[in-house]
Amino acid sequence: MIKRNISRRGLMKGAAVAGVGLAAPQFFIRGAYAYTNEPKGGSVILGFNVPQTGAYADEGADELRAYQLAVEHLNGEGDGGMLNTFSSKALKGSGVLGKKVEFVTGDTQTKSDAARASAKRMIEKDGAVMITGGSSSGVAIAVQGLCQEAGVIFMAGLTHSNDTTGKDKRANGFRHFFNTEMSGAALGPVLKNAYGTDRKAYHLTADYTWGWSQEGSIKKYTEQLGWETTAAVRTPLGAGDFSQYITPVLNSGADVLVLNHYGKDMVNSLTQAVQFGLRDKQVNGKDFAIIVPLYSRLMAQGAGENVKGILGSTNWHWSLQDEGSVAFVKSFGQKYGFPPSQAAHTCYCQALLYADAAERAGTFMPSEVGKALEGFTFDGLGNGPTEYRASDHQCFKDVLVVRGKENPTSNYDLLEVVEVTPRAQVEYPAEMLGGELGPYNNGA
Repeated sequence: MIKRNISRRGLMKGAAVAGVGLAAPQFFIRGAYAYTNEPKGGSVILGFNVPQTGAYADEGADELRAYQLAVEHLNGEGDGGMLNTFSSKALKGSGVLGKKVEFVTGDTQTKSDAARASAKRMIEKDGAVMITGGSSSGVAIAVQGLCQEAGVIFMAGLTHSNDTTGKDKRANGFRHFFNTEMSGAALGPVLKNAYGTDRKAYHLTADYTWGWSQEGSIKKYTEQLGWETTAAVRTPLGAGDFSQYITPVLNSGADVLVLNHYGKDMVNSLTQAVQFGLRDKQVNGKDFAIIVPLYSRLMAQGAGENVKGILGSTNWHWSLQDEGSVAFVKSFGQKYGFPPSQAAHTCYCQALLYADAAERAGTFMPSEVGKALEGFTFDGLGNGPTEYRASDHQCFKDVLVVRGKENPTSNYDLLEVVEVTPRAQVEYPAEMLGGELGPYNNGA
């Protein structure tokens, strides 16, 4: 199944010779179709656009695994996973709207231009009716804009910047993952209890939209506690060696280091900070603390014992014991031999949520799929009761605060959930983050 789907472009070329209906890219035929890439045959094409290279490639690989598993479940293969626990019962494991689900893939390279190019190819050449994926907010915002222009739905993957469903939100875009505002709101009380109200924080921040957003949210909630921000230094994505940025921390007078980094950047910066002895220092009469605001199991695994005792937030964790999480971990583990990451979880959910909305809407037309998602409340997908808020297309649910385990039992059991922050504590008015959804675009 996977080999056939990834070579979809070759199949379409053969179909063109044979005169099959998939031969003409429907994106180019203005007026001939109700919407961009309206499926006319027995299958529907989804575009999975993930970082297969670059600083976030580990997340991208796990996202692709989850998407492939979701396609199997949608088509009635495997054990059904979270289709069995999903509160909506519209999907029956028989495809979507009577069509078999197939897919094409693209490599975002964790670069906005590359991500737009691969998404454009999947829409115009491969006939994708929906694009999903990404592990960078810069990429997500760029691809969301492209999908709005092209007239297809974008189901964002791992994107944490406020801007994705804030100032850069679009009607055709939807996000299941939480954002930096929610991380700050969840972490604030936990940081107060752990480290008190008299702290001096030094930020190292990935120099793009997510890093800026994460830094701003942590500053907001820690400064409300009484913390002082002594410095906020921007670092390039994929820097690798962070020693030149960590050295100044030693003599800064700060007693907290906030690493607004993700993926391999976080693994490298945290590892180097520990090697420099920061975790064992005492400053201002206090034990030095390191905080990683956005955690993932993959990052913890990469950093190993360096994560011990370090607090952060996460969208989901494989150790959760609700029915949906248990079902997903079982399906994913049986197929791949290890537990899924939060990136895998959110992407699997997005694939199911899109398919379910199309099934309930009775069409793949973006405006109708969007209406089916707006205000949709659901359960059974591993995060508890969740709502796709109509006003900004942001999912609202509980947020997890996690900490690196002191005594892990395996290479995967590195994080423990220390707080489940209720939705009410992390929710905010849509207008707070700005932006306008605007109208849906159905394209061709």
